[in-house]
Formats: sequence, C-alpha cells, structure tokens
Amino acid sequence: MYLKNVTTKSTRTYLEDIKLLKEKIEEADAIVIGAGAGISTSAGFIYNGETFKKYMFDFIKEYGITDFYSGGFFPFPTKEIMWAFWSRNIYVNRYLDALKDTYKKLLNIVKDKDYFVITTNVDHQFQKAEFDKKRLFYTQGDYGLFQSVNKNNKKTYDNEEIIYKMLEAQGFVKNEKGIYDIPNNSNINMSIPTELIPKCPDDGTNMTLNLRADDNFVEDEGWVEASIRYSDFVNKRKNQKLLLLELGVGMNTPVIIKYPFWKMVLENDRATYACINYNEAFCPDEILDRSIIINEDIDKVLNDIIVPSTWH
Repeated sequence: MYLKNVTTKSTRTYLEDIKLLKEKIEEADAIVIGAGAGISTSAGFIYNGETFKKYMFDFIKEYGITDFYSGGFFPFPTKEIMWAFWSRNIYVNRYLDALKDTYKKLLNIVKDKDYFVITTNVDHQFQKAEFDKKRLFYTQGDYGLFQSVNKNNKKTYDNEEIIYKMLEAQGFVKNEKGIYDIPNNSNINMSIPTELIPKCPDDGTNMTLNLRADDNFVEDEGWVEASIRYSDFVNKRKNQKLLLLELGVGMNTPVIIKYPFWKMVLENDRATYACINYNEAFCPDEILDRSIIINEDIDKVLNDIIVPSTWH
C-alpha cells in the first residue's frame, strides 16, 4: 500500500482545504500531531541560513562546512574543536528561540482539544512553545541532553550549563537580550579548553549527544514513559473521530510517523489524515477520500486557519 500509488495534488482549492481542515480540527474527538523537520524549517530553523553563517563563519572558512547537519559528520582533528562546533550547533538549534511563532500558532489551534504530539525533531520547540509535556513524545532524542558513552549507563543529563561555558570559553558574549553573540572584534576561538570536554558525572566516561544515531541511543526513563503515554493515547482513541495531523514529515524515517498514520486512517473509517508539507505532501490512494493534502508552508497554513483573511 505505502508507496505503490500515491496522490500528491488535492482535488480541492487551497481555500477549500483550509476550510475542511479547520472543520476536521473542530469536530475531532482527538488529534494526533506528527511533526518532522519541516515544521522547524517553517519556523525559521534553516541549517544553512544566515544564523549558520553568523555562528560558524570560522568553521566555514577553515573546513568548508556548508551547514549544521553535514558539519555534524565532519572528522574534526581534536575533541576540543569538535565540541566547539557542537556547542554552537546545540545552542543555535536548541536554546535560541525560533524566528517565527509557528509552534505557538499550532498550540493556539489545538490547546482546547484532546491532543498528543509525536515528533522526530530534537530541538525542544514544542516545550518552548508551552505544549503540555505529558502530551509529547520525542522519539529521536534531544539536543539539550547528553548521554554517557558507557553502554550500561541508561541515564541522560541536561547540557545547558556546560554548553554556555563552552560558548564563553570560545569568546562569545551575552548581549542585552541575553543571547550569546559574536564580540565586536570577531575574535572567537575554534576550540574549547580540554577541561570542558564533557564527562559523565556518574561514571567519568566521555559524554555524547542523546541523538538516535545508532544502537547506543539511550531511551531513558522519561523516554520510556512518553512512549507508553503515546501508545495508550492512540490505542484508547483508535475508533474515535480522529485527526492525524502530519506536519513537515519527510521520508527519512517514515516508519515512525507517516506509515503508522496511514495505517490508523485505513483501519478507522472515522479518521482523517492531513498532510501539510511544502512541496512534499502526499498520501496513498487507498485513503485519499479521507485525506487533506496541502503542499504549502506550514506557518502560512496555520496562520490561515487562525486568521482566515481570505475567507468569504
């Protein structure tokens, strides 16, 4: 079913799709939101944009790194240089606010509904937008957490304090808004002091990011509890009037959100699938009659739901 026959274009106009989606949101017994990288991109987190160029100007010049993502795989010559890169990456993509209020718009739309969010994003933006923490499941980790390289250690550790220390050691300074910025002389170090290389406070081993890159990813107690809450939510509502709202999910890991959403709609004739993804929205023909396909910018769509200025 999943990729044999898919539809990428709606039979309705954009305005008709927005009206229908708003109706489905209002009448739904429950809403399951599946969020991928596209919603963060829509909110202004662009891996090769102006913020990347601002914070990584020296890494661009020295190593030819073109974006935050590919830079994460670069074979830096020392751990001190590697952590200089990663501390900036984590700071920009986890601790800085999004340029647009996309996540807050989404919360405004669903806050009075029975909702749950499953996301592959690791940038913590749902919590920063004040979504209920008990209704969130971050499947792939969190830029704000470290884990030990010791495979027997199943804990995670907050990294905000050490990330700020790394930035200060490189020469970044806080501006009047409390944001770490480039000093006026642009004198920034491309490495951190050796003593700031993060060590696990429990076992003394090196730390790494809590990101699902391989089988060493730590599913800590909080992760397990969130997974159970998500499964319980879906199972208890699988026969209700359900809206599966997919936002910016690509095909890198379709088995986490996209395929399960399609399956839930196929098995529940009261369910609706809505896919919003800029130039990448589609659905299987088998559920087309209960799907809303919107190939548009997510922020624009959310704004049009809230403030339907073009409605008549």
